[in-house]
This record gives sequence, C-alpha cells and structure tokens, in this order.
Amino acid sequence: MIRGLKYLFIVQGEGRGHLTQAMALEKLLTENGHDVVGVLVGKSQARQLPDFFVKGVSAPVRQFDSVNFQPSAENRTVNMLRSVLYNVEKFPQYLKSVLFLKDAIRSSGADVVVNFYELLTGIAYFNFKIDIPNVCIGHQYLFHHDDFHLEESGLSGTEGLQIFTKVTSIGAYKKLALSFRKMPDDNRHHIKVVPPVLREAVLEMTPSAGTYIHGYMLNAGFSEDIMKWHEEHPEVELRFFWDKWSEPRVRKIDDTLSFYLLDDKEFLHQMAGCMAYASTAGFESVCEAMYLGKPILMVPSHIEQKCNAFDAARSGAGISADFFDLSALLEFSKGFTPDPAFPDWARSAREKILEELVTL
Repeated sequence: MIRGLKYLFIVQGEGRGHLTQAMALEKLLTENGHDVVGVLVGKSQARQLPDFFVKGVSAPVRQFDSVNFQPSAENRTVNMLRSVLYNVEKFPQYLKSVLFLKDAIRSSGADVVVNFYELLTGIAYFNFKIDIPNVCIGHQYLFHHDDFHLEESGLSGTEGLQIFTKVTSIGAYKKLALSFRKMPDDNRHHIKVVPPVLREAVLEMTPSAGTYIHGYMLNAGFSEDIMKWHEEHPEVELRFFWDKWSEPRVRKIDDTLSFYLLDDKEFLHQMAGCMAYASTAGFESVCEAMYLGKPILMVPSHIEQKCNAFDAARSGAGISADFFDLSALLEFSKGFTPDPAFPDWARSAREKILEELVTL
C-alpha cells in the first residue's frame, strides 16, 4: 500500500454530515500512515462551526466565506429568492474565497485534495491550473449515477441540484458516491460507489429499544411542529437537537420534551437509546439511524434533503413528510424491520474508501 500521502480537506460547513465525514476520514487516513495537513471549511453567517468538529479534528482548521442557502422567515425551509439575492450580494467575497482556496491548495504541500461537496473548490479548479488531484466525496454524486434514476422521485428542482453538484466536482479525478446500498460503479461518470463514512463511535455502539423519540432539526423553526404535537401527546417523551446557539445547552420544556444544543457525543448517545428517529433528512444522521436499526421520519427542508429522503425511503429506512408528523413515525415503527445488510455495508467503508483515496 502507498504510505505517507498528504491530504488537504475542503468541507462544506452547512449542517452536520460533511463535518462528521471529514472527522471520520481524517482518523482513517492518519491511522494508516497518512497525514491531513489542513481542513478548510466554508462558513456562513447563519451557522456556527460546532465545537465537536473543532475539537474533533487534529489538523489545523481555517474558514472561508462560501455559498449557502438562506432559511425562510419561519426558519423551516430554504427561501430560494432570498438565497439568490444574498449570494449575489456576497459574490465579491466569494471571489476572494476562490483566491484563498487556490493559494491554500498550492501552498499546502498536499498530494491529494478531498472535497466534501464545497462549491468553491470546483470553481477554483475551473479558473486556475491546479495540478494536485482532487477527489470528491458525498451522497449527492450518486444522483448522477446511470442506475440511480432520480427522475423517478417526481421532485421539482433537481436540475438545479444536479448543476450545483457538477460544479463542485469540476477538476475531480474521481467522485466517491456514498450510498445506502451496494451499486455498481458508473465508470462513464467517473463515479465509485462506496459505503457511508461512519465514525468508530457509531460502529462501536450497542443500540437499545428506548421509550422516547430522538430528533434533529437543521432549521430551528421546525420546533413549532414538535411543540404542537407534544401538546396533543404529552405522554411520549421527545428529545430533539437543534443548532439554535442562542439557547442553553439543554432547554427543558417539561418532563417529556427537551431541546438540546447540537453536541455530537450526546446526539449519538441519544440516538442509540431511542425507539425512533425524526430529522430533516441529512444523509449522515439517516445512515447512523439505519446502522443502529431505528425507524426514521424525514422532513426535508430543501431539494438535496428531499433527494436523500427519496433514496432512504426506497431503501426501506423510513418515511418522509412535509412536517414533523410523529404520529406517522410511530405508526410506521410498528411494522418496521431494519435492513440486515446495511451494518456490514457500512463497516466495509474503511477498506473501500481508503483504497480509493490512496489509489490515484
């Protein structure tokens, strides 16, 4: 095996999934004699880089302004008009970020750049002659796979998502498409299908059948759904995580409803002991719930999450809805059977992804 390669990570900082994937891959590479020389994270004014990530990676972390979606006034879904206007206004700053990425890549001493779905990485590779190989990784690259058939979802707006995904992968030597299930590679599109990147903390967990519903909201506005359902079903315990940084670490509404500020260790602990999981359909947490054998309710807040929900539901992992319909989740749970093949598929990720990252 090739030893001693140096890697530079560039990570889209929106949500939790890309960050935890980067944490897992850094550990995988360093344990196998390689070195991650830096982590560059795209930031936005609406999000704060979680402490679990800053403390969880060993390589130095630097942030840069990057394209991001703006939430609606209710902080539930994405407001596309507001997002377009915001990003147009920020365009001069993004040009500075592209120059920053170009200089950071060239001066890093890295042998390989690993791009976790950051749009400006593709733009930097398009505009400048960068000789360092670029490997993209993310579930979104599976949407370009000939056998995925995204058109069967019936979703509108997938064309824009496909264009966004293509831009992220400009200059990519290969695209590692994270998948809920085994699929053949798509050599025509340079797509290698690999298992999801779950950290050892997840792989080592022993799940138990608890009596509460666990959840995660990318946008805190969904808390209104939770509060309303709780008023009608106070007997069911709910433990939900959000990234509302103005709140305390735990906001206890009453004996059966608590909101937790996003903390990764606590999040996984609560996931392992829950009876069901509800989320805004982020790929990583859906995979964690699948690995732990939990039935899932997915409430997508934008088109990417809608595609995640479509794929996960097709894999039998759960159901999707337009709001946090926890009654539907409890009903689905009654006949739910975990996918027996998924844990083995997930555990094979270390070997498969390591091989792809060191074979260039």
